[in-house]
This record gives sequence, structure tokens and C-alpha cells, in this order.
Amino acid sequence: MIRRQVAVTVLAGVKRGRVEALQVLLKEMGTDAAGNDVIPFGLLTTTHFARLLLLDEVEDPRGGKLPAKLMYLSDVDEPVQHHLDELVEHSGAGLDRVFGNCEGYPGGRGAPSPARRLAWLGEHMVGAGAAYVNTVGRTLEQVLGEDSLRRAIGDFLDDPPAQWSDYDPDEVRAAIQDFVNTREDLDWAQRPAAGPSWDDRARQLQGLVGLPIGVLALAPVIAAGLPLWLVGLLAQELTDDATQIPPTDAHARELAELEDRVTQNQFSAVGFLKPGKLRRLTAGTALRLVDYGARNVFNRGQLTGVKTIHFARWVYLDDHRRLIFASNYDGSLESYMDDFIDKVAWGLNAVFSNGVGYPRTIGLVFGGAHREQEFKDYLRRHQLPTQVWYSAYPQLTAVNIENNARIRAGLYGEMSRAETESWLARI
Repeated sequence: MIRRQVAVTVLAGVKRGRVEALQVLLKEMGTDAAGNDVIPFGLLTTTHFARLLLLDEVEDPRGGKLPAKLMYLSDVDEPVQHHLDELVEHSGAGLDRVFGNCEGYPGGRGAPSPARRLAWLGEHMVGAGAAYVNTVGRTLEQVLGEDSLRRAIGDFLDDPPAQWSDYDPDEVRAAIQDFVNTREDLDWAQRPAAGPSWDDRARQLQGLVGLPIGVLALAPVIAAGLPLWLVGLLAQELTDDATQIPPTDAHARELAELEDRVTQNQFSAVGFLKPGKLRRLTAGTALRLVDYGARNVFNRGQLTGVKTIHFARWVYLDDHRRLIFASNYDGSLESYMDDFIDKVAWGLNAVFSNGVGYPRTIGLVFGGAHREQEFKDYLRRHQLPTQVWYSAYPQLTAVNIENNARIRAGLYGEMSRAETESWLARI
């Protein structure tokens, strides 16, 4: 049975008067997310990515203010309880320092017990409206192991005096197999990666057909309501405020200071949803479709053609008044945005056009992300500084990880000469 990956989100309100101190603490942690002495994420054995994100107090368009919030977001291998147990085991006092600034965190005399810490984390976990995993079932252990396999084979081939160019490709592959067979630490590589069990396949099939069956059952209602929805949507789109407001220079500089430090980058953006039942229906439906596609269709290395995303999620905040989007991706933000605009602008419109200030759309499909500079300004303006961000494999792109998996998969078994040459080219 494969181990799936889960988006863990912990959300809590920050106590009044604690925001500034929390900002200082998070900035210190952010200088070494893997090895800091508060929450040393590098000790967590099933955590691919993690971040701590502070949302400042903001004014609600409906009136009043929304208090500051602290979010913990991680992408982990199942089971979630193991991840929470590790957090408490390795960072109990650190959790107190961070979340002790939040409402309701257990206090009193002395440090809270591990059980109370776990209970508080569980009570403040929130689900994602939609979540994307690059390759479902590929655990952190597998990612790191297959990278070590590729490097070990590379070192073997680079070791003189062998002149591999003089060898037949089949002979080179056989030599690599013999090398791996002699390494006890690579014993696991002699077996294929875990595949889906019959239970996994049954759940996958159930998830795949569940939504289409539901849509078919509701087809008469959907057909009757669709024209009304479209007319109402068009009327709102024509009157929505879509004034283009570029990000301030100071905001852009603050974000840039946290980017392009390693091969990967993080992205966190939050915004208010447009008011009204129609927009809530549209946003909810779009996210359900995104989640369905991510779980059942785009779960093997690409999201509608975009291959640079490791993990992503959309989470509702403040009783569905706000939506936060967080992702871990390869390359620069500019190339990331261009990739989406070129390949899936309609999908961006379907979700993000329900946000206040999004570039004007027509029928969700036209305009919006196609207004390239307006769209980029919108994203940058709503992007948040990610104070603490951790990657368990900061030098590996999603393409690197897939390539390493293919090297392992092709280590044994029958291959034609052409297949062997192609396999060797991956090393």
C-alpha cells in the first residue's frame, strides 16, 4: 500500500500585543529553517516542505478588522499523527515559544504536557479546499534515497580507470547492477518502489467516478441553473472593481529578499473573496474541480502541463471570506507565473477571479490572467512574506526527482539497446 502525502494546516489567532515579538522570532528561525533551535524542521523524517506564515491584522471590506493569524503549513507523508508526534517530540519547547503567542495555547504553571500540545495542534488543524501533490505516493524517504542512488552510481562511473565509452551500453548497465548489488546501503534499490495496492486502486477508482456520477445525477438541475448562473456572473464581471494596483517597491523588495535562495521557491498569497452567494458558489465549485483533478488526474508529475510544482494548496479563512494559496515550486516566480499563464490561464481565472481586485474576466474564461501584467501585479500585491520556509531537498527540482525515480525503476529488468542508452543518459 502506498503512503500518500497530506497537506497539514494549523491556524490560530495571535494574541494582541504579540505580533511584533512573533515577527522577530520567525525572522530568527527563517535564517536556518532546518537547524534552528526552536523548531528544527530537519529532524522531521516525513516532512517534505514546511512554513510558518504570519498574517497581519487587516480591515475587512464588510467593516471591522480581522485579527492577526499564525499559520503552520507542511506537506508530509501519512500518517499525519506521526508528523504531529515528531513535532512535539523534537520541538515541544519551541512550539511553546511560537504558538504561545496564539490564543488558547495551553499555559499555566510549567510547560504544557506533550498530550496538551498535541491536543491544541489537532484542535487548530483546518482542511484544504483543494490540494495538489506532484506525485502521489512518493515519500520523503524515497526522494532522498533515489537521489543518493543516482549520486552513488555517478561516483562509480566517474571513478577511474574505467573508460566507459569503450564499453557496450549493456555492459555498462551490468557493471552498474553489480556495483549496486555490492552496496548494503543500496539494498532497497534492488526492489521496485511501492506501487498502489488493490485497496489503493479501489479508492482511486471510487474517487475518480464519484464526481462524474454526482454530476450526471444532478444534470437536469445543473442544466436549468447554468444559464442563470452565467447571466448573473456576467453582470457581476461587468461591474466588478478591477482597478490595477501594482505592488509597492517596499513590498516587492521584501518578497524578493526571501526568494531565489535555492533551486526551489515558496509562494504564499491571500485575498478576500468577492461577496455574495454567486461568487461563493463559483469559488467553491472551482476548488472542488481543482481538488478532483489534482487527486485523480494530475497526480503523476504535472498539473495541467505545469511540471515545476511540488505541492500546493488552497485554504479558506475567516468563514470563507478569504482564501490563501501556498505552493512550493522550482525556478523563479516570473517563470512560474509565465508557465501558468501560458498553459492554464482559464484555470487561474476560474479560481482567482473570485478574489477582490482580480483583472476583469468575461465568462471566467476571457481576460483575467490573459492580461499578463495586471495578473502579475495582482499576485505580487497579494503575496505574503513567508518568514520561515523549509525544504527537505532544496537542490532537487521536480524533474530531478522524477529522473531519479526512473533511474531506480530501470536498474533491473529487460531493456532493449535503445532503452538502455536512454536510461544511461539519465545518470
